[in-house]
Amino acid sequence: MRNPVCLFAVVIAIFGAGNLLPASAWEHWGGDRGGSRFSPLKQITPDNVGNLVRAWEFSTGDLDRRAPEVMKRTKFQATPLLVEDSLIFCSPFNEVIALDPGSGAQKWRYDPKILTNQRPANRYNCRGVAYWVDGKAPETAACRARIFMGTNDARVIALDARTGIPCADFGANGEVRLDIGMSLEWPGEFQITSAPVIAGDTVIVGSAIADNRRAEAPPGTVRAFDPRTGQSRWSFDPLLHDGVTAGHANVWAPMSVDEARGLVFLPTSSPSPDFWGGKRPGNNDYANSVVALRAETGERVWSYQTVHHDVWDYDLPAQPTLARIDTGEGQRDVVIQPTKQGFVFVLDRDTGKPIWPVEERSVPQGGAEGEQLSPTQPFPTHVPALLPQRISADDVFGFIPFWDGEACRAKVAAARNDGLYTPPSTQGSVVYPMTGGGVNWGGAAFDPVNQILYANTTRAIHIVKLLPRATVADGFNPPPGHDFGRQLGTPFAMTRAVALSPLGLLCNKPPWGEMVAVDLKAGKILWRSRVGTTEDRAPLGIAFRFGTPLGSGVAITAGGLVFSGAMDAYLRAFDARSGQELWQGRLPVPGVANPMTYLWKGEQYVAIGAGGHSESGTTIGDSVVAFRLARPGETPSLMSRTIDRPGGRFSAGAAAAAVVVLLTAMLAWRWRRNRKLRKQPHAQ
Repeated sequence: MRNPVCLFAVVIAIFGAGNLLPASAWEHWGGDRGGSRFSPLKQITPDNVGNLVRAWEFSTGDLDRRAPEVMKRTKFQATPLLVEDSLIFCSPFNEVIALDPGSGAQKWRYDPKILTNQRPANRYNCRGVAYWVDGKAPETAACRARIFMGTNDARVIALDARTGIPCADFGANGEVRLDIGMSLEWPGEFQITSAPVIAGDTVIVGSAIADNRRAEAPPGTVRAFDPRTGQSRWSFDPLLHDGVTAGHANVWAPMSVDEARGLVFLPTSSPSPDFWGGKRPGNNDYANSVVALRAETGERVWSYQTVHHDVWDYDLPAQPTLARIDTGEGQRDVVIQPTKQGFVFVLDRDTGKPIWPVEERSVPQGGAEGEQLSPTQPFPTHVPALLPQRISADDVFGFIPFWDGEACRAKVAAARNDGLYTPPSTQGSVVYPMTGGGVNWGGAAFDPVNQILYANTTRAIHIVKLLPRATVADGFNPPPGHDFGRQLGTPFAMTRAVALSPLGLLCNKPPWGEMVAVDLKAGKILWRSRVGTTEDRAPLGIAFRFGTPLGSGVAITAGGLVFSGAMDAYLRAFDARSGQELWQGRLPVPGVANPMTYLWKGEQYVAIGAGGHSESGTTIGDSVVAFRLARPGETPSLMSRTIDRPGGRFSAGAAAAAVVVLLTAMLAWRWRRNRKLRKQPHAQ
């Protein structure tokens, strides 16, 4: 925005997405209704980012108030909103908290008193809240401005955005309890984890439902309510049930809204259960799809399916990003949908048709008994895949090739591995990218001025194995490190495990987490940059610059920066043009959440939830941390540092220490193996 033309371009681009926000605002989970995660703020730049200091840290108090075994079942993925002169976010236990944006001091707090014995299938989690202003209410009326939240125990709650007091006219004393439509196997089988969205006078929520438990699972209905009264407006089931035995394709990821068109865009999941679909023949239309609905009525306008008859858990995990792009043949309003496979689908916002050609290509066949695979899958041709989609036994990683490298090679070689879309099998099949790989719930970000898409990606291998029902006893326990799904109502249960070496490292070669910048018009990847190190996971704090798995997303600014968290305890800033890592801000624990930025009393802040991620094995915390530029007399502390070289931090002393640690681990492994062999009975 160095001249009026660029400023005009920003205004037009943001308006094209159906959003026009003041420069200080971050009023929606994705920055705006279309999830661009772009801020026009430019006070913090590549030249001064090294002067960032920690402005404040706020602790929710959960570490002190909750039992350790409960905290081990949490994921802190919330992104605060800047609304009503407050930063407002939710804790994993659905406590809604409002902070002073400048000091981090608590202004109000609401506790819905979530029970902590329900063991939610997707952990205790709340990614965010939604904000709405009732234009028909007087300025001073209570609940004129409202905060909406979905909960882990299937409630939709409305609060006064200024006070945190429940809005008594919404449902019963400020809440609506969802009618799930069938009995749950346990209270945590069904929950709401992502923020609601609001289109006009309609508040819309999705759901998160336990994977791989049963074929006849709770339906994945998307529900809409009147934001004043809580009365039901409409509902939409993303799965066609004709001839299908499957409970759900749901919408657990964040949705997007185009206010001008009156459309809401759903990223739908795979049908239940994930890895065997013999009782749900056909493509399972509207599952694994971007679905555009009339926000007022729930009528389907169009849908586009990215995976046919999914048996890989390749659902759509990311918020659809709404943007206006230059296609080379003029400006188009589009929906950008990244996927777990690393694809980027770019669809016309009015019709759902691809902007650039998508080819139906033949994919591996020969599924498990009773399976009816699709012979083809859609492959975008213009925008390249953001990460490799095939791995062989020769591509594995190991510090010591004849030991941990050989163990990884054996794991991959023993499984069926025909590339992308290898069917699950009783032999065990390689799923690469893994089911949590590619672009995940953090979504992508789009710079409307420079027309560049940014996304965090994860590279890891899953080994998925089908278990014939007769071999699975009632008390069956999977091997350590394996997820287990009974897939009741089908002939197969399943196990799923990330391919790890004996040292606990990913079996695929680094990078394990990478930020990617893409020129959509040219269909060209501009740069890649590794995000995260092993510092907070490896012995002695050894910081191998391998990148870490990245489920969370990024925030980009007109100042030329991209901000991201990782699985280590740092918030990072990257040069948006080159991808060079410029700065790190130390966090109390990993910030596995989407960062955001805002302007408060003339100063730009960058904030991130830092509470860790129990499923990924990080340390657990309960904080939100904000940074700003140093004021006169302040100097950046050791918790904030500039990165002088792109190679990262790894000294000769650390390298020597790493070798010692690895050799020690190797000897310990061999000792445990030999001890186990000595205890085994001799063959007769």
